[in-house]
Amino acid sequence: MDLTTCYMGLGLRHPVVASASPLSANLDGIKRLEDGGASAIVMFSLFEEQLQQEMASVDHLTAVGAESFGESLSYFPSVDEFHVGPDRYLDLVRRGAEAVDIPVIASLNCVTAEGWGDYAALLAETGASALELNVYFLPGDPEMSGAAVEEQYLEALSAAKAACSLPVALKLSPYFSAMAHLARRFEAAGADGLVLFNRFYQPDFDLEELAVAPDLQLSSAGEIRLPLRWIAMLYGRIGVSLAATTGVEGPREVIKYLLAGADAVMTTSALLRNGPAYCQTLVEGLGEWMDRRGFDSVAQMQGVLSQQKVADPTAFARANYLRILESWKNPYTL
Repeated sequence: MDLTTCYMGLGLRHPVVASASPLSANLDGIKRLEDGGASAIVMFSLFEEQLQQEMASVDHLTAVGAESFGESLSYFPSVDEFHVGPDRYLDLVRRGAEAVDIPVIASLNCVTAEGWGDYAALLAETGASALELNVYFLPGDPEMSGAAVEEQYLEALSAAKAACSLPVALKLSPYFSAMAHLARRFEAAGADGLVLFNRFYQPDFDLEELAVAPDLQLSSAGEIRLPLRWIAMLYGRIGVSLAATTGVEGPREVIKYLLAGADAVMTTSALLRNGPAYCQTLVEGLGEWMDRRGFDSVAQMQGVLSQQKVADPTAFARANYLRILESWKNPYTL
C-alpha cells in the first residue's frame, strides 16, 4: 500500500503532518514528533512582533498585538513575554532540520509585509524545507475594506516569495467573501500551498474580575466541516497544494480530508491530547481503512468526494441547504 503524498513539492511518506504547536519548541520535541510518526513538522510560529521588538516602540508593538493572535497564550503580549527570539528560532530550525530525516517547515506569524521579509531569507539558509505564513489578522478597523484585507495577505505572500526560494504556504482564516477567487489570486502571486483553516482563538469574559480572559480550547471533530467543504470545492480548480487543519481527532478526520482532496492533513490538538506517538495511530487507522475499502494508494483516494467528482455537486452549494432544513424532524410537534 502506498501512503506517500506530495505537499508543495515535498515528498512525504504519508499525509499526517504535525502542525505548529509547543511540541516543536525545542530539539527534543522535534525528535519526538519524528519518532511518533509525523511525516513533516511545522515549527511553532515566530511572531512578527518578535521581529519588530528590536526596531519598534512598545506602543507600536501593543497596537499590532491587539489585533493579532496565534499560538501565543495572551491576547495582549508585551515585549518581555516572548521567550524565543529571532536568533534562537533560527538556531532551533537549523538544528531541527539537521536532527531529523523529515521536512521541517518554518512558520512566521505575520500581520504585515514589513519588517520580516529579510528574515524569510535567513530561514531559507537554516535547512528548512518550506515556509508557512500564518497571516493572523483580525481587521477591527471599520474603515478597512475587504479588498484592503486581501491586499495585505497578498503583500505578505509577495514579500516572502521575493525574499526566499523556499516553497511558501499561506495559512488562512475562512473569513473572506470570495474564497475561491482569492485562492486563485494567491496561486497567481506564487503561493505553493494553502492551509485551511486557521482558528481565531476567541476571548471570554471573566464575570468575577470583569476582565477579558484568554481561553484556549483545543479543536474537536465537529470543526472539520468548514475546511472539509472548501478543500472539496477547491480541489482540481487551483494548482497549489491543499493542506487541511483543524478538527483532526482520529483517523476518520484524516480520511475525510483526503477524500475531499487534501495533500496533507495537519494536526495539533490530537497530539497535545495524546502525545506525539498518536501520529502513528492516525497513519495506521488510515491504512486499515484503505485496505478495507480497496484503495491501493493515497493518490487513488484523494478528491474522490470533491465537488468535481461527486455525483451530486449541489451538495456543496446552496441548493442543498433547503434539503437539509427540510430533512430536520421536530421532536416537539404532534
